[in-house]
Amino acid sequence: MAAVFEIVELSDGDVALKRSDGEGEPLVRISFSGDAKASFPQQHLDIARAMIEAGVRKVGELSGVQVEDVSAIADIEERIIH
Repeated sequence: MAAVFEIVELSDGDVALKRSDGEGEPLVRISFSGDAKASFPQQHLDIARAMIEAGVRKVGELSGVQVEDVSAIADIEERIIH
């Protein structure tokens, strides 16, 4: 069974890749500076998704595991964890 992950925006404004079952700490956490968020206020989630997608592809490449549908990450609805 394949693991299922989701991209979420945390209460502190960071964007994280977490297991969808809520178990454990985020696998990846992206923090944007205030200046960076000011430069692209509406696009920080899209940028974080692209960064996570690239990371997932690279992990698959380095581990020799074929990642079947990384593009699906971009379709995950964001939710804020409080």
